[in-house]
Amino acid sequence: MPRSAKKAKQAFWERGYLAHGYWFRKERLGQVRLGPKKEWDGIDRWQAGSHSGEAATLEEAKRAVEQAALVGASQLPLFDKNK
Repeated sequence: MPRSAKKAKQAFWERGYLAHGYWFRKERLGQVRLGPKKEWDGIDRWQAGSHSGEAATLEEAKRAVEQAALVGASQLPLFDKNK
């Protein structure tokens, strides 16, 4: 019987209460927060590592988190004092 090919692990979105989290395995890479329903101003606030911002739609905010997580993963630690 042929063996099944192993899938590469990918980051995924998980929906929570008033927030969406972007996860890779057990590490949260970023999140998009929504305001309370009665007080929500229509702006989605996102955060990924040291990057943060605001977006008009949930899709734009998720895209920004994904891009910030990708940049954070590929950026070299230029000012790391431990190395």
